[in-house]
Amino acid sequence: MDSNHLSAEALTYIRSEAEFNRAKIKGFLEMMLGLITGHNMHLLSFDEVIKKLNLKEAAYLGVQDIPLQNIAGSTGRYEDFTRHFLPRSGNEREKERWRNIYTLAETGKGFPPIDVYKIDQVYFVKDGNHRVSVARALSWDTIQAHVTELPTSISLAPDVEPDELLIKEECAYFLARTQLDKTRPDSKHHLDFSEPSGYWRLLKHIELHRFWLEKERGQPLADDPDAAFQLAAADWYDHVYLPMLEVVRQMDVIKHFPGRSETDLYMWLIRHQAALREQHDLEKIELPEAVEEFLHSIEDAQA
Repeated sequence: MDSNHLSAEALTYIRSEAEFNRAKIKGFLEMMLGLITGHNMHLLSFDEVIKKLNLKEAAYLGVQDIPLQNIAGSTGRYEDFTRHFLPRSGNEREKERWRNIYTLAETGKGFPPIDVYKIDQVYFVKDGNHRVSVARALSWDTIQAHVTELPTSISLAPDVEPDELLIKEECAYFLARTQLDKTRPDSKHHLDFSEPSGYWRLLKHIELHRFWLEKERGQPLADDPDAAFQLAAADWYDHVYLPMLEVVRQMDVIKHFPGRSETDLYMWLIRHQAALREQHDLEKIELPEAVEEFLHSIEDAQA
């Protein structure tokens, strides 16, 4: 049939095959590049995230325009698309679905809002993976979505990799034990490890801080052990962690530790502080009293 007699919709549908193939090739290249660079380019699994972060509550927020770049996971199709929602499957049924949605989008007919879950800054697709894929292929900035939010004290960004969820899981447990997200809400932005096991070590630091506080005062911080631990955590955060963090920021030393966080640097300084003092003759430097006492308690505990 002469192309002059084809409808705009039919022409768009014909063009959609080339667009799908282009997106699929880009998806292949993205996965290969991820293997070369060591970055996981899979979508996040919603079920894995809520399990690791122990999320249970949810609230429907209505229909919103959400940023496409913040959609980084799915509830059930996380193996069918790359992290940027490029198709990974050559299945004819999936291809046909993608092409039909592309045609609807390009001819102005549009499609209904997708359904997503929101966890901090990240959205997970419940229904509408192909619509997201097409929207990203068309370089849209936003897409309409029914949004259901799962509140969390954990900071979660769209570029988080699946391997980093172990650290997020540790952080969730740390905040549940210390309650710092409630007593010190800003802690969410100041406590951040780049490797696993850091939060477990912080819990040991807080337990040691509690021991010395109670020894100094001659009585427990509270009758309930959990409450005592939470009070010690708040005191440690105010009088040990934040003062050390302030010095780190004033001296702008984090730039000398690429790929590491300020909390990583705090832990490294604590673990090596005795050797650093001796090597660099730092004994005469005056530190806040609470920090000085804490460092000495660390030395005593390691002796």
